[in-house]
Amino acid sequence: MSTQVKCILIVVVGLLLAVPLYLLLAGGPGRPDSPNLVRAESGVQLVMGTFARAVAITDNIATGNQCVESALDEINNVDNLMSDFKEDSEISRVNRDAFARPVKAGPTTFEVIQRSIEISKLTDGAFDITVGPLVKLFRTARDTGKAPAPDQIADAKAKVGYEKLVLNDADQTVRFTVEGMSLDLGGIAKGYAVDKAIEVMQQHGALGAMVDIGGDVRCFGTPPKGKETWIIGLQDPNTNAGPGLFLKLKIGNAAVTTSGDYQQYAIIDGKRQSHILDRKTGKSVQGLSSITIIAQNATTADALATAVTVLGPEKGLHLIEDIPNTEAFLISPAPTYKLTKTTAAQKYIKEPPASK
Repeated sequence: MSTQVKCILIVVVGLLLAVPLYLLLAGGPGRPDSPNLVRAESGVQLVMGTFARAVAITDNIATGNQCVESALDEINNVDNLMSDFKEDSEISRVNRDAFARPVKAGPTTFEVIQRSIEISKLTDGAFDITVGPLVKLFRTARDTGKAPAPDQIADAKAKVGYEKLVLNDADQTVRFTVEGMSLDLGGIAKGYAVDKAIEVMQQHGALGAMVDIGGDVRCFGTPPKGKETWIIGLQDPNTNAGPGLFLKLKIGNAAVTTSGDYQQYAIIDGKRQSHILDRKTGKSVQGLSSITIIAQNATTADALATAVTVLGPEKGLHLIEDIPNTEAFLISPAPTYKLTKTTAAQKYIKEPPASK
């Protein structure tokens, strides 16, 4: 389960920052083998509590700019609907009122909640958007530096569980069966926003595109100048070694999400704690430094990255092996930083690390 503070993904050109993924683009618009194609870019935008960027490959700059602008509009729309930091968002309204009465959600928010429950069932609750009460405890602990008391954790855990969430598909309403429940879409909303942005770029004529939001990337179609595929660089989690790449991944029509504890964490009672929470223990998860999921869409990749983090390497890899067209790269904690991956993941590696 993830808070809204998720691993940050920034797409950069010629600038190396301490982030889990990099999109590696060639400089300059167009492609040498397709001189009529141009690249439009949004630049780095602050949205959904993190950084976002959209890139479109089109046959004219006007179309490209329209694609990028529409993508950003979609991302902001999802944020306005699903941010629990915004009091007037749909998810905040659900959290306030859904125990007292069924609350009608718009089609976009309802779709994300439905998809969340599907993934909760698939992962046996390792991913669960009802983790809101535990997230609130984590945020307080992060701010104060002091861990919550056992009775506080027990009280919050009693309010968590997707089984306590009731959806009415016909009316598109949401109801809580336990008072004090709350939803946190931080582990899926960014991925969903990426998918919606890619969808609208396709509708507006993009021949290829990439969208990234804070750890979630999806690419399709024609890649940047001179490239056969989109190239994503996975940061080395060994931050003591300085900024550097652990792997380069070649991505065509797919999504890639990375989550980990080496960028987003809190110091609580003097110990480093992950921002991802296990609903069964009510505490931060331990055991993996970095989790990268490749899937057909960013919604799925986003949620599965959280689930695998909670499940751990053995159960996590087993889960991903059973899901078609989905792969995982897992990096163990310091000091080993050992890479393990699913059976077919090798096909995505462009440049494997010599020493890993």
